[in-house]
Amino acid sequence: MTRHDTFRAAGLFDTTAPRYTSYPPANHFGALDAAVYGDWLRALPPEPVSLYVHIPFCERLCWFCACRTQAVNGQAPLEAYLDTLAAEITHVARHLPAGISIGRLHWRGGTPTILSPAQMARLAAMLRAAFRYEPDAEISVEIDPSCCSPARLDALVEAGLTRASLGVQDFSREVQDTIGRQQSVESTRAVLHHLRAAGVSSLNADLVYGLPNQTLERLEATLREVIDLAPDRLALYGYAHVPWMAKRQAVIPAETLPRPETRLQMADRAQDVLVEAGYQLIGIDHFGRPGDALAVAARTGRLRRNFQGYTDDTCATLIGLGASSISRLPQGYAQNAAQTRDYARSLQVGSLPVAKGVALTEEDHLRAHMIETRMCHFEVSLSALERAGFGAREQKRAGVLMGQAAAQFPNAVVWTGTTLRLKAHARPLCRLIAARFDAYSGASAPRAARHASAI
Repeated sequence: MTRHDTFRAAGLFDTTAPRYTSYPPANHFGALDAAVYGDWLRALPPEPVSLYVHIPFCERLCWFCACRTQAVNGQAPLEAYLDTLAAEITHVARHLPAGISIGRLHWRGGTPTILSPAQMARLAAMLRAAFRYEPDAEISVEIDPSCCSPARLDALVEAGLTRASLGVQDFSREVQDTIGRQQSVESTRAVLHHLRAAGVSSLNADLVYGLPNQTLERLEATLREVIDLAPDRLALYGYAHVPWMAKRQAVIPAETLPRPETRLQMADRAQDVLVEAGYQLIGIDHFGRPGDALAVAARTGRLRRNFQGYTDDTCATLIGLGASSISRLPQGYAQNAAQTRDYARSLQVGSLPVAKGVALTEEDHLRAHMIETRMCHFEVSLSALERAGFGAREQKRAGVLMGQAAAQFPNAVVWTGTTLRLKAHARPLCRLIAARFDAYSGASAPRAARHASAI
């Protein structure tokens, strides 16, 4: 059986699957009382946590984007949002026990760089006043190079920026016109050069394959341009066409989207080009220079996965701030209200702005660990589960799940009876195999539980 036949038999070209940046996936969250989230915060152990700040605004709405964002003109909505964010920061800080510190800080969106330099300084000051930072805390910001002035970049550096993630997607004019995002190589290069000159030591570029009107040739041309920019790492995501969830995607003609088989060719070609250029494949969709921290984590078995994708973040807790942001705590997940007006209204009445979430069961913890291990290291073993603290009962349950996955994907995995290992040629099936450990997936899942293409 050829590699292509293996993938077709497994359903890769006509099946959807979660990206598994959380388990359960966020579309399975239900109602969660804000008081419960408050109790979770108060019960945190005195150790470093990660902090995520969501800025849900953009100067323009890219048609391909499925993020929670809204377009704004002028500074007034941004100032009002920062006022509300200040209230949440104060509220969350009051719930945290002594000894909590910040190990990682992420600004994402939306477009965090829509903030003016003064607003960036204000946000940084609010966070510094409320939380204690670890001396080596990593501070990362998502940057749109097409609308980020040198003054904004300087403000980020002044705020302590250590890692910048630059959105690229694709440099082809034909693709950019279809997705509603115009961005030149020159503007991207200017941002990279400015950040390097300012001493920012880690630079990432985000790219997307499977975009409308994208071809193998156009994707490779973009990859060559990005390689010339020499970022330390890259993320190459498969485009998620989910117009039932992201209404703006409805303007993208379906006939302009590459077929699933072509998407696989794109992913394969991108991997060849990047590996040839000296990048190491990390997980299923990241690449890094061999000395990059993420690449080192992948080689040493410390790679993890969360809402930022693959990470070397060792913090057990992620606290989300801002509309629609998600917190991950040992007890479960909590998501803030998605609409900015609902988010603000909760804080105005003195409540944490949580709208939904899920309390994790023992079964959830087991399956989440198996899925994350599968996504990061491409194998799951009973010995690793034992080292992670799972007892004999959980290991027995895991063995049954691994055996079921081996039976469904006999040409893609090696099953020893204690270890389920993904064959190197079958990495594109990683998400589908992970779905075998997912108790929330299945043909009976509601429309809201639909996901993007598995490739």
